[in-house]
Amino acid sequence: MPDDRPVALDEYPVHQVPLSMKHVATGDRNAYDRCIFHVVDHRGRALLVLGLGVYPNVGVIDAYATLRVGDTLHAVRASDALDDDERMRLSVGPLRIHVERPLKDFVLSCAADPDDPDGLSYEITWSAEFPALWEPHHVQRRGARLTLEGRRFVQAGRCDGWIKVAGQETRLSRDGWTGTRDRSWGTRPLPGEEGGRLAEEHRTEGFHWLWCPVRFDDRFLMVVTQEDADGYRTLNDATLVRAGRRDRQLGWPRAEIAYRSGTRHPEGATVHLGDPRKPLELGVEILASSPLAVGAGYPPAEDWQHGTWQGRGWTDRRVYDLSDPAALGLAAYGVTDHAARFTLDGRTGYGIFEHGSFGRHDPSGFTGFDSVAP
Repeated sequence: MPDDRPVALDEYPVHQVPLSMKHVATGDRNAYDRCIFHVVDHRGRALLVLGLGVYPNVGVIDAYATLRVGDTLHAVRASDALDDDERMRLSVGPLRIHVERPLKDFVLSCAADPDDPDGLSYEITWSAEFPALWEPHHVQRRGARLTLEGRRFVQAGRCDGWIKVAGQETRLSRDGWTGTRDRSWGTRPLPGEEGGRLAEEHRTEGFHWLWCPVRFDDRFLMVVTQEDADGYRTLNDATLVRAGRRDRQLGWPRAEIAYRSGTRHPEGATVHLGDPRKPLELGVEILASSPLAVGAGYPPAEDWQHGTWQGRGWTDRRVYDLSDPAALGLAAYGVTDHAARFTLDGRTGYGIFEHGSFGRHDPSGFTGFDSVAP
């Protein structure tokens, strides 16, 4: 018989629907609740990406961390059965996210592997410097079917602590490293989602994505766009956050991306921000790149993806060579997080230029899935 006893969270007045906090308000197998953190070295020597997710209708909790140093990507992944009584303990295997003060301070940690002293480990204090900012409500459909509905907020701050890998320890200084993060929940496709006639009749012609959280010393900028093959936008926002002032909307962002010849890998970009009072340009200099499908579990990864059952107590550590994208298969061509240096109105900032462009995209001149920059 199913165990329907209350869980510890039911003691608190946080319910949104007449269900135990053990359950989500949808029976959709694709329900999810997760976060992602970025830790960016201002000199481009390293990029740490980590996250944790809960998938309540498939009974899975998992987490990951990837560190790019040079052309090497160090990855740690962990997965387990979801324990409903410990939903507030954000820990899987060696990976842990401790919420010291909600929306303010977090401790991010990865325990060392006793069998591999050269493997990745870290302990980092991530501290917010700006209020969390809602992104637009995100909805995608395939024909009449809802395939994604998500609510997200984003934030930026500073980091201190240490990272160890390959026998080297790096100390993080608050003036030399930037942190960004994303917190989201809702439904989005998990591996194993059926295709069928609906997918055949509503094939994706093209997908173009840009997600940019940027921290400057005195302000935080968020830009997000999603476009179909013809350039039609299904997601669009650019907002500037400054302490003690009302958020400033910056209109319709338009990105000019300089791609490496023969690829869709950005080498730099200029994002035009349409404030009618004073048009602004966001300059983008790429410092380091980390494909999210390599090690971090995003599609089209072939070795592991979020929300998939790996058994109880599963932990996997790997090292990837990023110098030869051909050796990585399709994973090299998924959405990529680029650590970047940004310029805006005479100021310099740091953050993430997350980008993916697949299939046809008329505004960029891409004609299909095999089309690349000249």
